[in-house]
Amino acid sequence: MVDLIQYLPILIFLGIALALSTAFVFLPMGAARLTGTHNPTADKLAEYECGFPAFEDPRSQFDVRFYLVAILFIIFDLEAAFLFPWAVSLKQTGWAGWATMMVFLAELVLGFIYAWKKGALDWE
Repeated sequence: MVDLIQYLPILIFLGIALALSTAFVFLPMGAARLTGTHNPTADKLAEYECGFPAFEDPRSQFDVRFYLVAILFIIFDLEAAFLFPWAVSLKQTGWAGWATMMVFLAELVLGFIYAWKKGALDWE
């Protein structure tokens, strides 16, 4: 049977992390309420991420660029997520792993240049 006292530092660390994250979330909200800076207006409560009101006619026209930028963000974000495990295991994969990642990065750079030249990253 494993001695459970070995897990005490991990539990202390998790408790401190939970307390700090809770403090970082709720203390600014409480300070805003106490100092009077909590003043929601219609402009402050308006949507800002998608660019169009969330609750209106579902058949209304909207700009596809929002989705294009989101898809491009996901693609380049996943590329960054692939770099971390590759960097950690580079010693085991050797030159073959390095060359494979360079081919992958070259393809990604070409895709980025293509999206840039097509104007997918321009915002009007």
